[in-house]
Amino acid sequence: MSGLTLYPAIDLKDGQCVRLRRGDMDDATIYSDHPGAQARVWQDAGFRWLHVVDLNGAFAGQPVNAGAVRAILANVSIPVQLGGGIRDLGGIERWLVAGVRRVILGSAAAKNPELVREACRSWPGRIAVGIDARDGFVATEGWAETSSMKALDLALRFEDAGAAAIIYTDIARDGMLGGLNLEQTLDLAAQISTPVIASGGVGGLDDLAALKRQAGGARRGLIDGVIVGRALYDGRIDPVAALDLLAG
Repeated sequence: MSGLTLYPAIDLKDGQCVRLRRGDMDDATIYSDHPGAQARVWQDAGFRWLHVVDLNGAFAGQPVNAGAVRAILANVSIPVQLGGGIRDLGGIERWLVAGVRRVILGSAAAKNPELVREACRSWPGRIAVGIDARDGFVATEGWAETSSMKALDLALRFEDAGAAAIIYTDIARDGMLGGLNLEQTLDLAAQISTPVIASGGVGGLDDLAALKRQAGGARRGLIDGVIVGRALYDGRIDPVAALDLLAG
């Protein structure tokens, strides 16, 4: 199989780079007061993409950390994918024009599927669908609400939309360093044709090795990459070792 893309996560809360545990805004660890500088650190470490989330925006339903996102864009040349509080075509277009390579639609995908379809038609290859799941069910509004829709059902809804990727996050594991939910991630990838990016719970190189080892078994679709946050910031994962592991 081809290599997996490793996306370092930059989660923005009140203009700072933080990591949450299980999506709890009151349980945040601050890692940097300078998002632009942190983005440059990850670029200099050899990463080829950045995964950025406006956490305040996800709760507010509109961008809140726009200044921090602009600072990130100004400090790196590698592509950035951005999610959090982007809920309409105007907002999508503004960020794409500003330099974001790929916009992630999460709550909007669950509540306004036609927006995703229209966005995919308007900007082919530049829209990803974020599916955040709690016990297999879709969570929205910054994970504050859990719906009655299964994650797989939401993913299947966009099979013919032309989304660049499905970003699948197990909320219960996010920020806990206990390992990805490989079973659910691989099951999802096996039943859809859209590439899947795994997220939530990577704690060390062993987790990345397990994902790479098993990703080839996703019979229909494929695992395209993995998002890592706390384990990178805490030094549990060395960037060079991780990139070497996932290459090829």
